[in-house]
Amino acid sequence: MSGQQAAEHKMKARVLIVDDEEVILSLLKTVLQAQGYSVTTAVSGAEAKAALAANEGFDLVITDMRMETELTGYEVVATAVAQARRPAVVILTAFPLLAQQWRQAGADAVVTKPTRMPELLSLISDLLEKRGRH
Repeated sequence: MSGQQAAEHKMKARVLIVDDEEVILSLLKTVLQAQGYSVTTAVSGAEAKAALAANEGFDLVITDMRMETELTGYEVVATAVAQARRPAVVILTAFPLLAQQWRQAGADAVVTKPTRMPELLSLISDLLEKRGRH
């Protein structure tokens, strides 16, 4: 597959990033858009749940855990996995979670902040490829 064809596949992947830290939202949005992904952002769990309710076309959701409350991230994950077309879900958190916790919530992976971009991009690519959406 040529670089252009790979970029066209990525452009089809729609990503929702949820974090109450504007700097993280902006950084992730910029990096993912530069990689060819279509990115939507939400600064709260409520905004993310509204975006998910309004549009079931997301291929991937990356969400912080602790926003309005300590459980907000779990609410976003629950909303995402309940979609008719379930997106891959990555929890991004400064507070490491036990694998059992995030797996039970329905997330596909957890990444601890701060994270290295190459590893995050590789994880995103792998998750989307497994779902045939990359």
